[in-house]
Amino acid sequence: MYLVVGLGNPGKKYEYTRHNVGFILLNEFALKHNLQFKSKKNYQYVEGSLESSTFFLLKPTTYMNLSGIAVQEFLSYYKINLENMLVVFDDINLPFGTIRLRKSGSDGGHNGLRSIINNLGSNSFPRLRFGIGNKFNKGEMADYVLSKFSEDEMNILKEKTNFSIELIEKFIQGGYKLMTDYFSKNNLLEKK
Repeated sequence: MYLVVGLGNPGKKYEYTRHNVGFILLNEFALKHNLQFKSKKNYQYVEGSLESSTFFLLKPTTYMNLSGIAVQEFLSYYKINLENMLVVFDDINLPFGTIRLRKSGSDGGHNGLRSIINNLGSNSFPRLRFGIGNKFNKGEMADYVLSKFSEDEMNILKEKTNFSIELIEKFIQGGYKLMTDYFSKNNLLEKK
């Protein structure tokens, strides 16, 4: 059983903002696979299957900085191993549209990821980091990540969304290794 967590903020106000890349990718994945999210107190989720793998998609509705509350609640109930959980989120440390995969690691300054790590007491879970760039002046990060995409960025986002969905599908079919193998085959793996 696999879990894919997309990070973002709930509500129309945040729908197509940079900080909501995780929600955007999960919404597009659900659309492709004809899945409908259901609402619980702290999250929206949907269950599905891909080939012989059962999976859940999870969007915390606790707002970004408290994402770990929803993730811990869900994991406690469904008893999913951390290596079978993929967290999808925006990353200002990567150029716009750049995708990086990590098996574990620090929060990299991302408050949603920090909340998950703190609530779970572990940073040993895979992530898909989607670059949103960092074209902002000092002290303007919050405004930048909560701003809407430009038209050019939307075009790049659409193109990169399809590849991101393929990566998520590979994760659900065979975990981190299958996903990274697929990533490498597409010549997109940028080693750190």
